[in-house]
Amino acid sequence: MVERLKVLVVLLALGAMFSSSYAEPQRISIESHPARDVYPGWRLGMQIYSFREFTFFEAVDKTASLGLDWIESYPGQRFRAERDDMKFHHTMSAQMKAEAKKKLKDAGIKMVNYGVVGLPNDEAECRKVFDFAKEMGIETIVSEPPLEAMELVDRLCQEYKIKMGIHNHPKPSAYWDPDSILKACKGRSSWVGSCADVGHWQRCGVNPVDGLKKLEGRIVSLHFKDINGENEDVIWGRGKCDVRAMLTELDRQKFQGVFSNEYEANWKNSVPDIRKCTEYFNKVAAELKPSGWANLLTEDLSNFTYKPGSWLLEDGTLARNAKSNIWTKQQYGDFILDLEFKVAQKTNSGIFFRTADIKDCVQTGIEVQIFDSYGKGSNKHSCGAIYDCLAPSENTTQKPGLWNRITIICRGNKINVVMNSRQIIDMDLNEWTEPRKNPDGTKNKFKTAYRNMPRKGYIGFQDHGNPVWYRNIRIKPLDE
Repeated sequence: MVERLKVLVVLLALGAMFSSSYAEPQRISIESHPARDVYPGWRLGMQIYSFREFTFFEAVDKTASLGLDWIESYPGQRFRAERDDMKFHHTMSAQMKAEAKKKLKDAGIKMVNYGVVGLPNDEAECRKVFDFAKEMGIETIVSEPPLEAMELVDRLCQEYKIKMGIHNHPKPSAYWDPDSILKACKGRSSWVGSCADVGHWQRCGVNPVDGLKKLEGRIVSLHFKDINGENEDVIWGRGKCDVRAMLTELDRQKFQGVFSNEYEANWKNSVPDIRKCTEYFNKVAAELKPSGWANLLTEDLSNFTYKPGSWLLEDGTLARNAKSNIWTKQQYGDFILDLEFKVAQKTNSGIFFRTADIKDCVQTGIEVQIFDSYGKGSNKHSCGAIYDCLAPSENTTQKPGLWNRITIICRGNKINVVMNSRQIIDMDLNEWTEPRKNPDGTKNKFKTAYRNMPRKGYIGFQDHGNPVWYRNIRIKPLDE
């Protein structure tokens, strides 16, 4: 009996060791675009009050141009350019809500927060906000409710399964200091906490790092910023708030949640500044706990091989300028590549990957076709096709001049492509068993059977003599 028990103990130990060493890998979606956050669980997005001079529709476009996947909306913003009398608000019409959802979906952006919005000690009025948040998929309502409303708000948060973050406007706001927020949260559930506006703390003489420490366990989201000696917003890392120290503290707390960039300066042309804020945040966050996502473009394109002057990078957008392909210096095997592209009328270009020889890219690499296919059918030369081998399942290409988002996922013999939120390619390279022939019997131009194509190589963007633009080019290697 003792011997049998010893054997059982050994088997259990081996089982535990095996399960911990060989845990099932995290599932990678091949049916939608991925979140591209550089720190697991930290979602950097926009408080679109930063774009208060523009409409909600324009703010969504600006957020997309920054490569951010999340937004926090606010009540009162002009809805769209055609109607100045229409405002984004939790009481807006069903049609406006449907239009907002479509705009967000088309841009690949999720609305996660809403505020700052009033939550009075009036259940009927509060329910209007909570009903709106539930319908729109909002996770956190940002507010400054009166103390006497906290019991009601907490009850509704638990009922709707929606969080509420108390925002801290500067003095004379009742919540300007962390102690007042702690007092309001005392005895409340974990559904209520702080939406920490670190810039307003700095303006009120509260050290932001100290504020974060005091509210540990109660922080549900942040209005993130950096300010200078004149209390004006500046590019992160250049002001007094000590962004690196704040992120280090939140990492220590194991915070998980949304950082809403609220950049209240240079109102008419803030995107370049916000892009620099994003770059600094991602640099520090990736040093603390990298998710694997990285920007494929360096500011000077030094990690690429190309003919000088043939491609230009300006404000995050890579544009074809003269005849030359552009290639990564690093080789990639299994990876997720996510980016946006824009074409002109009749544009022809391509994204090459796993290319063994950049001088013979057509015969030694795989190409996803980039093409002006708007309004046309679907074939092996359409936009999103694996060129000359596999047609996209549907044509999801936008009109020339509009941005498209595309995700290419490579894992061993499997190639998947998602474009504009629809999976269009599900390819098994092992089914291409003959040179110059596709599994359906049609011919292709490749001297090597696709199952024998290199499984690692360079990534490149093709110049085919036509205008083409790429931006927000992110990659996550899967073979490291």
